[in-house]
Amino acid sequence: QMQLVESGGGLVQPGGSLRVSCAASGFTFSSYTMGWFRQAPGKEREFVAVMTRTDGSRYYADSVKGRFTISRDNGKNTVYLQMNSLKPDDTAVYYCARAGTYSVRVEDYDYWGQGTQVTVSS
Repeated sequence: QMQLVESGGGLVQPGGSLRVSCAASGFTFSSYTMGWFRQAPGKEREFVAVMTRTDGSRYYADSVKGRFTISRDNGKNTVYLQMNSLKPDDTAVYYCARAGTYSVRVEDYDYWGQGTQVTVSS
């Protein structure tokens, strides 16, 4: 059974930091591009960050560039999102997902985790 399980979300003050994790199982993790997306209440799911399967290249949405860092540990079958300088607008459910090719489109990701809530509030 394929699984993606996010963890590490929570409540943080503006300007604070969190690292969320996504543990994968049931497939060859190193063969897939992994991405992070988020969805705020009443809004569409949006791209956050992606890391390629081949050379480990990274790409970020403009809204998080310079503040967030995606990384992966293929030995642990885990992808991470380090979030620094958090803003209230970052409040959302954060999802990890896999894709067969590099993409920033929701439609190109074929398997998703259940999400973890990140709330940024004073």
